Amino acid sequence: MNENGHHDGRDDQRVVITGMGVITPLGYNVDDLWANLLAGKSAARHIRHFDATNFAVKICSDIAPDAFDVEQYSHIIDKKEARRLDPFEQYAVIATHQAMTQANLTIDESNRDEIGVLIGTGLGGLIVIDNGYKALNEKGPMRVNPFTGALMIPNMAGGQVAITFGPRGPNFCVVSACATGSNAIGEAYEIIRRGDAVAMITGASETVMTPFALSAFHRTQAMSTRNDDPQRASRPFDAQRDGFVYGNGAGIVILERLDFAKQRGANILAEMIGYGATDDAFHISAPVPDGNGAKRAIRRALQKAHIKPEQVDYINAHGTSTVLNDAAETAAIKEVFGEYAYALPVSSSKSMLGHLMGAAGAVEAVITVKTMLEGWMHPTINYEYPDPTCDLDYIPNTPRQKDVKIAMSNSFGFGGHNACVVFEKWQG
Repeated sequence: MNENGHHDGRDDQRVVITGMGVITPLGYNVDDLWANLLAGKSAARHIRHFDATNFAVKICSDIAPDAFDVEQYSHIIDKKEARRLDPFEQYAVIATHQAMTQANLTIDESNRDEIGVLIGTGLGGLIVIDNGYKALNEKGPMRVNPFTGALMIPNMAGGQVAITFGPRGPNFCVVSACATGSNAIGEAYEIIRRGDAVAMITGASETVMTPFALSAFHRTQAMSTRNDDPQRASRPFDAQRDGFVYGNGAGIVILERLDFAKQRGANILAEMIGYGATDDAFHISAPVPDGNGAKRAIRRALQKAHIKPEQVDYINAHGTSTVLNDAAETAAIKEVFGEYAYALPVSSSKSMLGHLMGAAGAVEAVITVKTMLEGWMHPTINYEYPDPTCDLDYIPNTPRQKDVKIAMSNSFGFGGHNACVVFEKWQG
């Protein structure tokens, strides 16, 4: 940081965000999502994708099957192709189109070899897998769709984005459970900084609405069973929290090297200034109780951003609404920020969006940038009963106005994966 408090560095080493796109249960574009977050709306509802009568968990936060019609996007994805793709690939392509449109980014022969794609997912094409397994059992091996093998694999969202829009730079997939979205954006940031691309289409996409996935995640004992009151089920940091509400979605951002963005006259939304990634090396699903892994990721991100803890104005928390995760994240924030932690606003998008699994960090990065652009911090809804172990300022129930200059977003995943990304308001 320079003496005026702004991030310094050569333009060919700095990375900025120029476009954002989302498909989420709270809105199929960034503006609708943002309006619903500020209004404190919950996307949680009873499961409609299949009959969940015999399941212990009957609630989700989904992309409504009766409201989202991929054929409305036939100008982006051919109707025949759309029907073939898993929804996680559909969402990635549509969110990318939104982000590229905002960025006014044209990919052509002059730049396509220097623009890459890094789109993560926690689970890949579960719907395609589910359909293929049904075909195998009901009709035999020769009736399995010949595209199943390609479309079920996690990297195919990025592959489909490249096929649709034409970038030929680095293209691979990050899979790190619920840290995936933040890891993808962080690694794309590093790809640009090391000189392997001038721009990256990055983020994550997820679809988990299958009976098998619901059963599997419920068996981890991490999901809410507040079936009688879905909209109050996700309650991060609240003493009566009983687990997360899972859902579908995608978030995409366009990252660009600053000199490339300036050269083409892009409208810059924010600057990415830091990224940290660690692992707990502790347990397949539970975090280290003292938040040690999260703490180290946050500290590393701050160090790479060359900022002090007290320069952070807002944290978009991982905030899953699970007993262990919320307590560990709170402990990590208090350890890193000390007394300043109690003056630092923290809120959880998952209180309204639910947990979008691998896509969560990517959508939350979009929300964090939007926070800086709009000067408002969305609330943590359903915060009713204080928990002595979670005693920070979680912006309970009502949005708050603030000029946020530097913000971070945390993501933590099964397997002990931790990722933290830091953004700075663009000062021109």
